Amino acid sequence: MLSGPTVSPSLRVILTLVMAYAAARLCVALQTPLPWMIGPLLITAVLSVFGAPTSSWIPLRNTAQWTIGAALGMYFTPQVSALVVSLWWVVVLSVVWSLALGYGYGRWLYRCNASRVPGLDRVTTYFSSLIGGASEMTLLAEREKARTDLVASAHSLRILIVTVTVPVAMQWSGWHGLDVASAPQRVFDAWGLMQLAAITGVSAWVMKQLRRSNPWFVGALVASIVLATNQIMLSSIPTWMTNGAQMVIGVSLGVRFTSQFVHTAPRWLMSVAVGTLSMIVLCALFSLVLSQLTQLPVATMILASAPGGIAEMAITAKVLQLGVAVVTALQVCRVIAVLFLADPLFRWLRGRGHF
Repeated sequence: MLSGPTVSPSLRVILTLVMAYAAARLCVALQTPLPWMIGPLLITAVLSVFGAPTSSWIPLRNTAQWTIGAALGMYFTPQVSALVVSLWWVVVLSVVWSLALGYGYGRWLYRCNASRVPGLDRVTTYFSSLIGGASEMTLLAEREKARTDLVASAHSLRILIVTVTVPVAMQWSGWHGLDVASAPQRVFDAWGLMQLAAITGVSAWVMKQLRRSNPWFVGALVASIVLATNQIMLSSIPTWMTNGAQMVIGVSLGVRFTSQFVHTAPRWLMSVAVGTLSMIVLCALFSLVLSQLTQLPVATMILASAPGGIAEMAITAKVLQLGVAVVTALQVCRVIAVLFLADPLFRWLRGRGHF
């Protein structure tokens, strides 16, 4: 196998994408769930763990996030947007549930690893357990002098497990095609797509300047939602673009799993894996309650409350046609709320002697 230093950065990216494409085509042939994301994610993770010179190009990843954000925003027609707004109380419940679940998960992580992982403290487990963005939680942990390697590894492994297990469970259960509303039928128009790219691109750039979380996804999503709500239909996004975006996102997740990652406190990683699977089960039970209260399909609420990433769960909803707008809205609102509340909640808890 090629050693890292002998391979140029551009060649690393190309070789990684070639392997990711091959894995995606294999998964398509095997009819696995989310073949264009899960295949590239798994092959990239395996190759990275064994020391292969894998790489993800940041501009390409940003473009992929923009593509998915713009595509998902198209589901927010006036009728669907009204439905989402009427579910504001579900957003509040989801935020409270996520914070409580994350806090409990963090305390459990500390009890399991305190005597076996050097330098572990409750600050580290707190930022490792909240269901938010990995980079944002790692930055907050660094500011509080916590072990950032453990925080980053915990979030990366959580996203991997949720991204693989939840779609598989959805497909195995036979849940698909239950979307309360589909994206309006649009035709491809090259000029319209360029206009869409310009509008959503500016929105993403503004989000980046404001230092918002996941700006390329959220910025494009917000702009696309505004257009769809006002029934401004510029163009569809070709399937090959959304498939390619899923592949690039899968690669960007897979490259995090380096050989050093596996050797980072094995007991810690095992605890994170067990805790993540437990959170998936608890969130599924919570989804049963939400489904009864909202009269929306259980599958939709499972994806809306799953402890994964926004893009990954929204893509799952899009591919399986399981309430894309509801899943996207609840995931976005929950993660943004957690990111905004993580630090104030930490200071409030520390003031009461919890850390």
